[in-house]
Amino acid sequence: MADILWTAQEAALATDGTPFGDWECTGISIDSRNIEKGDLFIALKGPSFDGHKFVRNALKAGAAAAIVSQVPNDCREDENLLLVKDTTKALEDLGYVARSRSDAKIVAVTGSVGKTGVKEALASVLSKQGKTHATLGNLNNHFGLPLTLARMARDCDFAVLELGMNHAGELSVLSEMAEPDVAVITTIAPAHLENFKSIADIADAKCEIFTGLKKGGCAVINADNEFHSRMMQSSIKHGAGNIYSFGQDHGDFTVIKAEKNQNGSGTHIKADLHGKLIDYTIAHDGTHWVSNSLAVLASVCALDGDIEKAAHDLAHLTQLKGRGAVHNVDLSGGSIRIIDESYNANDASMRAALDVLSHQEGRRIAVLGDMLELGPDEIAIHHGLIDACENIDLVFTCGPLMKHLHDALAQNKRGAHATSADHLAPLVLQAVQPGDVISIKSSRGSRTDLVLDALLDLQPNRT
Repeated sequence: MADILWTAQEAALATDGTPFGDWECTGISIDSRNIEKGDLFIALKGPSFDGHKFVRNALKAGAAAAIVSQVPNDCREDENLLLVKDTTKALEDLGYVARSRSDAKIVAVTGSVGKTGVKEALASVLSKQGKTHATLGNLNNHFGLPLTLARMARDCDFAVLELGMNHAGELSVLSEMAEPDVAVITTIAPAHLENFKSIADIADAKCEIFTGLKKGGCAVINADNEFHSRMMQSSIKHGAGNIYSFGQDHGDFTVIKAEKNQNGSGTHIKADLHGKLIDYTIAHDGTHWVSNSLAVLASVCALDGDIEKAAHDLAHLTQLKGRGAVHNVDLSGGSIRIIDESYNANDASMRAALDVLSHQEGRRIAVLGDMLELGPDEIAIHHGLIDACENIDLVFTCGPLMKHLHDALAQNKRGAHATSADHLAPLVLQAVQPGDVISIKSSRGSRTDLVLDALLDLQPNRT
């Protein structure tokens, strides 16, 4: 039976609203297209949208009630509604109250690369040690965080919250709402540079995650990152009582040995985990995932969880769609292997994906689209990927920025270049052969997922 999240009176008290009807909800939604029975629909309003137009649809679809700032024309006042002054503020109010009434230990995760992967992995291993709530997908902004908190059951033991930003000042607000017991920064790298003057400014913006850290809480930071000291000083400034560092070479959680599994994908790791020597396996390839696993285990330790059990449970993780998921597609005469990294990209994550590809067996093919929001150095950053392509056999590119990489590649490495992913897809299809390993990577706006779909359609009888 689903947990009751809010009664009409509780929601009214949290939002200073006026309830109509005596209702209770088991979920929260801000999208009328994804209503589940028992949801509380919040009719958000913005410059180009108005959720009040969809209140009637939400109620018909099974919503228990709706939060509105005005009663829609097609609704009656005796229907299950909660009337508030501002629905966006009401969502925030529910988030704050949900946090304040919860005894769950909260982990907040941010970083230029790896935050979603770490969030998902940490939520997975913690779910084996207690009732765990986590951010769904990448709902990590000023709407996503309060929505995630408002959906949190009262009796949760743990919550893992992903916090994202692309401007200074955003994370401090989110962190103060989350009030985490543990705050994690996976790494600092060039991302959203069009909104920042330097990577150091990005580091300062990421360090805002410590603003809401509970007094005496734990900061988990990347010892390999050039801004390690900056992160440490910021966490101390904001009252961290403990700091755990993780890294490939040094830190409280470090790698002794990491090697690719002999029986296929995945990595076997021997690590020093705050004085404990533990062997464990992850289902992912790449040094970046080794670091991610250390961040996860450092967080478990910070929560006084069972670190040995967590390390063992990392073996059961699966790769996420668009973030390393592997597909095998049968062709006449053999098969191809596709590594789907199409969800998003910046310089650090692109290099990590190319490094993973470079260690695969078979002809290594990279399909790369533009990385966006990199600021004035965007051309140099794209051109600079040439060294990361050294051990790649063939590189296909799309977009105006990736054209600079294409032109710099040696002739024998050049696949085709196209202006867009939909134009590139048929050219990739013509080139692939049984035995190839293809990695697909770009920012979401570059839509290299279209190339992925075209390759997956090669599978006979695909539905």
